[in-house]
Amino acid sequence: MRFRNLAIAMISLAMMQAGWSLPASAATGAAASGSGGAATKTVKKSARRTVSAPAKQTVKKRVSRKAVARQEARRVKVSLRRDAAAAVDSTPLQLDAAGLPHLRSAAFLVMNQNTGHVILERKSDSVLPIASITKLMTAMVVLDAGQSLAEEITISEGDIDTLKGTGSRLSLGTRLSREDMLHLALMSSENRAASALARHYPGGEAAFVAAMNVKARLIGLTDTHFSDPTGLTPENVASPHDLARMVSAASTYPLIREFSTTSERYVQIGSRVHRFGNTNSLVRSPEWEIGVQKTGYIREAGRCLVMQAWLMNQPVIFVLMDSDGRYSRTADAVRIKKWLEAAGPQRVAKTAGKENI
Repeated sequence: MRFRNLAIAMISLAMMQAGWSLPASAATGAAASGSGGAATKTVKKSARRTVSAPAKQTVKKRVSRKAVARQEARRVKVSLRRDAAAAVDSTPLQLDAAGLPHLRSAAFLVMNQNTGHVILERKSDSVLPIASITKLMTAMVVLDAGQSLAEEITISEGDIDTLKGTGSRLSLGTRLSREDMLHLALMSSENRAASALARHYPGGEAAFVAAMNVKARLIGLTDTHFSDPTGLTPENVASPHDLARMVSAASTYPLIREFSTTSERYVQIGSRVHRFGNTNSLVRSPEWEIGVQKTGYIREAGRCLVMQAWLMNQPVIFVLMDSDGRYSRTADAVRIKKWLEAAGPQRVAKTAGKENI
């Protein structure tokens, strides 16, 4: 043992002269060996105490950092939404050679709801997938049925999107009132909410979809067909002209006007409260007075937007289909509004020699 300690001391001295240092574990081992078994136990206990205290501090720091990161992510998210809305509101108005606004929507229709006068149109008779604009018809059928809005309905396996694989914060087993489900379907375009509304209709989803198509014929939609209540299938189709009629019909329902234009809603799901926002940023803009609106998106339909908005004391219907950018549908709406306001009330209030919508 003495020889071993002597050897370690000589090696340590040599390394120090060379500018090196002996590992702490070796030095500790040498000291422990020279002091007997009791010293060894003391060193081990001390080492355990020294290691455990910083570990707890590290956990606290990690938890704190996660909380700060979540708060920062929420702040950035809100900031990005505000920046996007501000960017849309400041969209420059560009005119083509005919003096009409340059729009990025593939098909559109802008119409005075009172007179039926078509102000702007492109491919307004083309039959196109309409995505979640479908939910305006879903809402009308739900309200026409007269079922209790206070009744709770449950999200089940049948409400999971197996076609597009979209997610939802309405997990399996979530129970909400029919009114809350309708609100989330219109405001936040919640697919599971729309599906649950259809499943809890008398006769189930098949009867509900049949009622949607009957309603479409009753309000004069000749180019429209529905295959599901959510709009996830591209088989839900309509022309911009039909959609203008559908928006006009939806505007006669007070709850559809209210729910589709709410900017946000907090809903308790289980033990947590979730914030749901409106998919249309224009409802938060003081520059707009929107009566009814609905957005839509699936790959086959592109970005879509329909609205009834009041401009210069006139109800104007906007139908914007297959827009090619994330914010271009709302930017197109802003361009149209600026163009109409620049021309004055005569362009909006002009009457048409055709039937009213």
